[in-house]
Amino acid sequence: EHGLARSTISRRLSTICGFYLYCSQEDVIDRDPAAYVRRPKIDYESHTLGLDRNELGAFLVQAGLCGGRDHALMCLLALNGLRISEALGADIENLDYQRGHRTLFVHRKGHKTATIPLAPRTATWLDLYIGERTSGPIFLNADGTRRLDRHAAARIVRRLAKAAGIDKRISPHSLRHSFITAALDAGVPLRDVQEAASHADPRTTMRYDRGRGSLDRHATYIVATFVAGASR
Repeated sequence: EHGLARSTISRRLSTICGFYLYCSQEDVIDRDPAAYVRRPKIDYESHTLGLDRNELGAFLVQAGLCGGRDHALMCLLALNGLRISEALGADIENLDYQRGHRTLFVHRKGHKTATIPLAPRTATWLDLYIGERTSGPIFLNADGTRRLDRHAAARIVRRLAKAAGIDKRISPHSLRHSFITAALDAGVPLRDVQEAASHADPRTTMRYDRGRGSLDRHATYIVATFVAGASR
């Protein structure tokens, strides 16, 4: 009735069912009222159009030619995997240095917060774009009077994709999608990608894994090498 996605409904039902199961096991209640609740079937394949490694490289080359705001924003989406709302909602005051890392404090989905390290390229272009400003939104509109909105950001993404010769209608979320798939393709452990993407459920992260099921990445090879090393 409220137009919630199946994944959202399933996640909320999982929380409720888990709570009642715990209460039942601890004898707080006589029976589990959620034991037979049917959850919606979830399609665990992502249908978002993302960019492969070569396309993402070409896209960032075009962003680099633009420089300034557009380059900094595209790096934040593609190299740090932020949601567009997280990137556009960030303020200059949220930037910091921690243990040798240039960091950004972001407000995540679900009222969560996190401090993330910025890729060197992202940090460089953010600092160049911000210049002498010390407060306020990081990303401003064309005349610098207010915060850049997501519609303008979407137009920037489409313009850069066209300039890069990418024949896909991509969105800011496509760059986040590309970050996650690139991380998985590069061999970053699932748990680390899940944390970077701020996914509550690892199955959400796995939806982006293009190489899932690849024989080349089968765990048997890693385990065999690991065990063999102990027997030498």
